[in-house]
Amino acid sequence: MTKTLQHKIEYLIVRALMVFLNLLPLKLALRFGDILGFFAFSILKVRRKVSLGNLKNSFGDRYTDKEYRTIALRSYISFARSMIEFGLFPKLSKMDLSKFIKAIGDELMTEHFKTGQGMTIVSGHFGNFELMGAFMASRGWRIDFLVGRQRNHLVNNLMNRNRSIFGAGLIEIGIAAKGVFSALKKGRGVVMLSDQDAGKDGVIVDFLGRPASTPKGPAAFALKTGCPIYVFMPVRENLVNHTVYFEGPITITKSDDKEEDIRKLTQAYTDVIAKYVTRYPDFYFWAHRRWKTTCSEEYR
Repeated sequence: MTKTLQHKIEYLIVRALMVFLNLLPLKLALRFGDILGFFAFSILKVRRKVSLGNLKNSFGDRYTDKEYRTIALRSYISFARSMIEFGLFPKLSKMDLSKFIKAIGDELMTEHFKTGQGMTIVSGHFGNFELMGAFMASRGWRIDFLVGRQRNHLVNNLMNRNRSIFGAGLIEIGIAAKGVFSALKKGRGVVMLSDQDAGKDGVIVDFLGRPASTPKGPAAFALKTGCPIYVFMPVRENLVNHTVYFEGPITITKSDDKEEDIRKLTQAYTDVIAKYVTRYPDFYFWAHRRWKTTCSEEYR
């Protein structure tokens, strides 16, 4: 099978699934996430060892083995529900998102947008980060999502069309620096996920008690432009309701050492992410090899 044919088949499957889910009542559609999450964790065991290892290395004796398995399973279900919700954006665009998403701590961000100045908005693979981007855009906030490219360009374009439904802009990784600076100068908020391993190009900070290579981008952009950094962390309260917590501005006292300032600012917002991951571990996506640069022996 050629790559082109494979990509077309993958696209048709994803597209058909989205059409089917959007025909269902919201709660029933989201229950498919429970099934998918259980299947991925318990039957296929997709990165199950990675997830359990990350949890145990992060929290030690805080939980029993049974509790770790429960947290990991809930993490897979949370992620699957979030992906289902992402596919439901056409349906959700006809609804008032504020009826089932509650924002806490967003007052300073709202006021900052009124100044016409840009900001960097950071989160991690925690809760439904895609839905929160849609929520922010639906409130009239001028935001752009920094997004990666999928190998299948048909699926990639489908995902980006979904992200744009609520009015959010998109900046693809290939033009990241230029696009981010341009957006910040225009007074927009640039949303970045900053919790994946950044390899040798990252800055090393503490995350859940261990050194972790972390993207420099959010801190570097903020320090270069003088724009503030805010963090958002979404928590699912039940099947359909969410609370999104905003914190910031995250600031440091600048020095003459650019790299050290980037490290300090990255550590500051990473501490906020870690606080919510510690408080709500079932909503974090533990299947990432988050510490593969600094603690590679954990994944052997």
